[in-house]
Amino acid sequence: MKISPILVLISVFSFGHARATADQPNVLFIAVDDLNDWIGCLGGHPQTVTPNLDRLANSGVLFRNAYCPAPSCNPSRSAVFSGLPPHRSGLYQNMQKLRDVMPRAELLPKYFSRHGYWSAGSGKMLHYVIDPQSWDDYFPAKEKDNPFPRTFNPAKRPVNLPRAGTWQYVETDWASLDVTDEEYGGDWLVTRWITEQLSKPSERPLFLACGLYRPHEPWFVPQKYYQPFALESIQLPSGYKEDDLDDVPPVGQRIARNRYFAHIQGQRQWKQGIQAYLASIHYADAMLGRVLDALEKSPHRNNTIVILWSDHGWHLGEKEHWQKFTGWRVCARVPLMIRVPQGAPGLPQGTKAGEVCDRPVSLVDLFGTLTELCGLPSKSDIDSRSLVPLLRNPKQEWPHAAITHLDNPQNYAISSERWRYIHYVGDEEELYDIASDPHEHMNLAKNPTPEHAAKIVEMRSMAPDSIAPVHESQPGVSAFKADLDLMPIGDGASPPSKDSLTNVSLLFQNQTQKSVRLVWLDENGKRHEPIVVAGASRHLQKTFAGHTWVLIDDDGKELGYVVAPQKPARVVIQ
Repeated sequence: MKISPILVLISVFSFGHARATADQPNVLFIAVDDLNDWIGCLGGHPQTVTPNLDRLANSGVLFRNAYCPAPSCNPSRSAVFSGLPPHRSGLYQNMQKLRDVMPRAELLPKYFSRHGYWSAGSGKMLHYVIDPQSWDDYFPAKEKDNPFPRTFNPAKRPVNLPRAGTWQYVETDWASLDVTDEEYGGDWLVTRWITEQLSKPSERPLFLACGLYRPHEPWFVPQKYYQPFALESIQLPSGYKEDDLDDVPPVGQRIARNRYFAHIQGQRQWKQGIQAYLASIHYADAMLGRVLDALEKSPHRNNTIVILWSDHGWHLGEKEHWQKFTGWRVCARVPLMIRVPQGAPGLPQGTKAGEVCDRPVSLVDLFGTLTELCGLPSKSDIDSRSLVPLLRNPKQEWPHAAITHLDNPQNYAISSERWRYIHYVGDEEELYDIASDPHEHMNLAKNPTPEHAAKIVEMRSMAPDSIAPVHESQPGVSAFKADLDLMPIGDGASPPSKDSLTNVSLLFQNQTQKSVRLVWLDENGKRHEPIVVAGASRHLQKTFAGHTWVLIDDDGKELGYVVAPQKPARVVIQ
């Protein structure tokens, strides 16, 4: 049978990009957790040691005005992997669950896998879950849905920063460890697995994701990474200003003063914390170097797109704040670097080494960027524009702003190339000219001139037309006002449940990195199938007043038990 040339052309245009071919570019997708601009090429701190971050930036395009979709891990990473910003999905908070909010969303690796790529990953890419359905392979094993490999931790905690109360995150601590990289495990094991995948030839193009956990807390790293940072020489953040909150609206002040910075100052640990953060960045940079070296030695070295990003920044005293969760630039602005080889379908000429782009971009646009670069069909149900025009010409006109949403839908920041506008619930506002005030010390919305009043109106107009509310598949934390203490299991026994008809809900908040099992004891003391609560997540359990729940950690150690009271209560696991 003779095939019509017209039918051949129709087949090429209809299906030519539906399946990836072996000569399509691989993707190496690298996420670094909680990394602000303290890297050499962004100039955030003069003492930082980041030769590998700098060499990657110098080999492609460095975006100096990139912003996260949200200043916390879960909403930021969920937006990157789904292509849906918080104002579209309703996922704004760390305690929400990706699959509760977006049960049918096709995430980035799954989309690439469906189009012929082999999608694999290691380490933290999503928020303390792997989402097994989205990957062809993973390390640790995707079936466990726990992205963390073995990691050395001191036996006695805290090491250096005393706990000030249950409000303090259990991992806010730091220490120099007398272990080798291999003994430490963690990101070293992640990068070992990634380098093994890079060393192999592949019949299918790769979508390979590498999640580096440091400099996320706790700042425990092998002692050799502390050596460049003598404590007596540590410099305070250049963006710190003692009275910096004086012109900030009350909502912003409440967000800023979260007790951490005051506690760290009270313990005389400010410089120690900075030292530990610098050491953790130095460690993450060394792990990145292992991956870049492996790529250069691999069969994929000339055919791999490399993208590195951080989910959000981090305060170390700026605005009297320690941690993340704010709309200011120190937290919303993130490192982003992209290198594209020649021959990529969406950018045949590739990127030029050493290019810099100052246009405002959002991490949520990485989905649309990658599909265009790899010649895959654009995904129609997402909100992710392509950055390929800026990779082609970093000075290209760019009329777009980047939006960063905080945990309340009405708290958000809008970033243009020169201006930053922050909106809070109640229409409280901030405006900064980052050309003259990069650290955002002067809030021009406090007493605006006519020029600045007009700029505020212009920035307001860039807000989304429609903002989704917080998706509430479970009650918020504020609904559980009473805290239940864990009761010790002295002799290995705990009381059986009492028969009851009073329905009640318990909110289990796991503040550790490890999963915890919840085991219900019936009226006869018989233990039933455990419920797993992943690290740094929450679980709402419907039960009855008088019912007993035993908590067991990953190692089988019984942490204690609780008996459900008559009213909703919260159990904090730390």
